[in-house]
Amino acid sequence: MTIKSIRNAKSLTGKKVLLRADFNVSIKAGRIKDDYKIVATLPTIRFLLRHKARIIIMTHLDVNKSLPEKNKLSTKLIAVRLSRLLGKKVNYLGACLGPEVSRAVARMEPGEIVLLENLRSCQEEVANDKKFAKALAGLADIYVNDGFAVSHRNHASLNAIKKYIDAYAGLLLEKEVINLHKILRPAQPLIAIIGGSKMATKIRLIKNLAKRSSKILIGGALANNFIAAHGFKIGKSLADQSSISLARALVKKYKNIILPVDVIVASKALRPNAIVKEVNRVDKNDIILDIGPKTIRLYSHFLNQAATIIWNGPVGKFEEPAFKHGTSAVARIIAARATGPAFAAVGGKETIEALKMVKMIDYIDWVSTGGGAMLAYLGGEKMPGLKGIVK
Repeated sequence: MTIKSIRNAKSLTGKKVLLRADFNVSIKAGRIKDDYKIVATLPTIRFLLRHKARIIIMTHLDVNKSLPEKNKLSTKLIAVRLSRLLGKKVNYLGACLGPEVSRAVARMEPGEIVLLENLRSCQEEVANDKKFAKALAGLADIYVNDGFAVSHRNHASLNAIKKYIDAYAGLLLEKEVINLHKILRPAQPLIAIIGGSKMATKIRLIKNLAKRSSKILIGGALANNFIAAHGFKIGKSLADQSSISLARALVKKYKNIILPVDVIVASKALRPNAIVKEVNRVDKNDIILDIGPKTIRLYSHFLNQAATIIWNGPVGKFEEPAFKHGTSAVARIIAARATGPAFAAVGGKETIEALKMVKMIDYIDWVSTGGGAMLAYLGGEKMPGLKGIVK
């Protein structure tokens, strides 16, 4: 594997650098709730600043219904937060393209930074439109992709743009690929723990990791489908017939998939009447909301043997105090094993929230900024944003 890193670009001084970041952060009531993704890109920005580059940053931002209508697509808040983090003014331009943007870019001095408006305010972005991509490329001398978390998207600022400008990987993207590649070429034994709820988003990941893993430990609502596939009752737990069928095919083909032996159930999801039950004792009115103590011990046994660990998805409804214990235990076990006996990589928004909840995030070898992108990369899917940059 080779990565065309911005570290290897010649003479960045004074060059206009078009930086594709992923600053799609959580915003509520007009405030940024978590700037983790912004902070993760700071090393690339500071690297470019040290080389006196003129930095043009572009990102997307999902429509946020809590914002006033006129601000729903605006990256203005991002510019304010980025300015504060850098201790340096970041000029918000208010558009992706156009005469005003072109004039502002033309006036830039070495070491200046501008931020374009939300790319998804332009339909051409999502359509991977070549004319739009060419116009973006025309703003700069060099293109840098530091948005690993969106590199599974076939969008203009990630794919088509590379036809018109010399392209490099940013420092964050470079680290993402290097660290996640360790999961695809792991020190053995590799133990994967996969949770969450949606089978459709995890199917390719499970298939690809099953070929490389000593064990795949299943948790969360995802496990309900596997439990049902074995013929056990799951009561009113979250599951669907198509996912159960997929789970049945997986356990038939891969013998290294390990399921919970006991679970925490309740009669209502929001009522903390948590009861421990063996998986073959779940009643028709039960809702499975966490893994049980025997399962925690079983999963701990496998994780403590691991040389490589990958974790994506909580193993229970950890947002509720009564059902957080399985996920909290897994987080602590992985943190205890990481940065020493094993290399551990973790990804997914909820998984990262769980790590923060138990204050274990700093003990993990690699915490990926990519949710869907991490699943796509480890699942062997196409990554349009990496094409031509990672070989």
